[in-house]
Amino acid sequence: MPRPLPRSRAHVVRMAPARLALAMLTSLMVLLGWATMLHAQDLQPIPIEADADGIIRTHGYSYYGTLHYPADFQHFSYVNPDAPKGGEFSTWASGTFDSMNPYAQRGSAGAYAQMVYESLLGEEPAGGAAPADVYGEYYGLLAESLEYPEGREWVIFHMRPEARFSDGTPVTAHDVVFSHNLFLDQGLASYAAAVRQVILSAEALDDHTVKFTFADGIPRRSLIEQVGFVTVFPQKWFEETGARLDEPRLDAPPGSGPYMLDSYDINRRIVYRRNPDYWGADLPINRGRHNFDRIRIEYFADDTAAFEAFKIGDYTFRAETNSRQWATGYGFPAARQGHVVREVLPNGTPPNASGLIFNLGREIFADKRVREAISLAYNFEWSNATYQHGLFKQRNSFSQGSPLEAQGVPEGEELAFLQALGDLVPPELLSEPAVMAHQSSVGGLADRGNLRRAGRLLDEAGWEVGSDGIRRNSAGQPLRIEFPLNSSSSPVAEAIVSSFGQNLRSLGVDLRMVKMDPAQYTLRTRDRNYDMVLAAYRSFLDAGTGLWQSFGSREADVASSFNPAHLASPLVDRVIELALETTTTEERDVAMRVLDRVLRFERIMVPLWYTDESWVAYWDIYERPETLPPYSDGEMDFWWVNPDKVQALRAAGALR
Repeated sequence: MPRPLPRSRAHVVRMAPARLALAMLTSLMVLLGWATMLHAQDLQPIPIEADADGIIRTHGYSYYGTLHYPADFQHFSYVNPDAPKGGEFSTWASGTFDSMNPYAQRGSAGAYAQMVYESLLGEEPAGGAAPADVYGEYYGLLAESLEYPEGREWVIFHMRPEARFSDGTPVTAHDVVFSHNLFLDQGLASYAAAVRQVILSAEALDDHTVKFTFADGIPRRSLIEQVGFVTVFPQKWFEETGARLDEPRLDAPPGSGPYMLDSYDINRRIVYRRNPDYWGADLPINRGRHNFDRIRIEYFADDTAAFEAFKIGDYTFRAETNSRQWATGYGFPAARQGHVVREVLPNGTPPNASGLIFNLGREIFADKRVREAISLAYNFEWSNATYQHGLFKQRNSFSQGSPLEAQGVPEGEELAFLQALGDLVPPELLSEPAVMAHQSSVGGLADRGNLRRAGRLLDEAGWEVGSDGIRRNSAGQPLRIEFPLNSSSSPVAEAIVSSFGQNLRSLGVDLRMVKMDPAQYTLRTRDRNYDMVLAAYRSFLDAGTGLWQSFGSREADVASSFNPAHLASPLVDRVIELALETTTTEERDVAMRVLDRVLRFERIMVPLWYTDESWVAYWDIYERPETLPPYSDGEMDFWWVNPDKVQALRAAGALR
């Protein structure tokens, strides 16, 4: 599978542990095709040029034709190439796990189970960007170089012959082809359907050369990234064991990555250890990275238990996702004594498009007036002040804060784009400002103006209040919404959904929040057995074929986590199609702003909060580069342990 985007901590709610849907999300991340937005520190872009025969031969890939790191680069600009190796990084995960296979279609996979594997192009062990100072640029890992024609009809990867799986067997082109086909045959149906449309064949030209051929008449975006980030498994292991990719299992295949599974205690702990014989340790792409001897993940039933364990040093790094805790919870002894460090780090990625998402497959949400009315029951301003200490901003866009965020009434090229779509475009889209999240009063949960407006919309849509205070349609069916909530979600998430339900009940809408354990929650959401759900779409900065997986009609009826709203809109489909046909960044930007505008017009969710910062707390044993790259905090990638600090904390009795 391709790599994911860097992890964003802007979404306060801690979601369920990694599972098939989340692991397979990696395909979507690269297919979305994020653009290069910032330059690598002290580097200038280098054009990628074709040879006289029209073939491009290069050490890295960028759709836009430039790379910031030359072929002879020594390390990424943001790492410490002399970072010491050793020590342990420890963090936490919520819920349970019963498998070390991140691609199983049942059960719960262990946290970071994918980190033991690699792909032809490079990434972080935890699945973030590498390099993390530019986007849309990819450099060889299992592959030392690649070649492709200017028209991108195919790509050939030349692999590093020294690459080895952790059991010592070579990584070959045959393993790459096998892995590609394995995902098509045993991976998510939505992934396979999308890939088969664009990739015609994968073939091993010899033991260390693999060729992918792409379909004719399709956009060239995302194709090379798609095949370059396929997770590579050992074909021999699967043939000898008879294992399937889609089944949960604890004896997962060996990987070729810097870390390998060391031990696990079901539902309590997972330990990965750095492979002392890792084949790629001295590659420039890896220099200054993978610095910990061990990575330990402690499991807890919920955030409360996890925080108590952090306070006494049971684990040493915490990405804080609870605003109340961040504002008020760090007065415990170790923090007061300076043994625990708190930092606010910049987050350069647009926030996930998180929200209270409508299942548009439910008949009660067919009328957009109902969706708008229900949205008006959410009071961001009051919730932010009451539960979140005013630490957040309200999100409006699917590309919040980026140049692709639609603004105001459509004008110029954006208006012309919409007008060219003819009858697909509702007239109000041409003349009204982009849909914005509504404003509410901070003085109380119930904003009477918004609730009156919501009531009128529900009346217009045929949901009238009965003598019992419940709204019913003409068939006598009550307006009832079932909202499953993961029991491992933060108390803040539960409080916000509960207050949202309180406002809805005052309108005559019966919202029933149903808490369930992580396994039940996974089944419910995987089967789309919900009316509304707390979930997120990935934001976008570029056009890519993964837009179909998130927003296209073809995914509306597929068992997939990519399109939790069940969105199926001919207008959205056409905008995606045209966005993929753009040939310049200027045309692309217009198309993507139109897409943002149209998605907001569809009102598929109640947009929630975001922050452009990352909150981290850690015991004072770690060090990092002074300047972090914009697209990753990199704590599991390029931070390191200072052994003197470890010894000092132990001598003080602060750490065991």
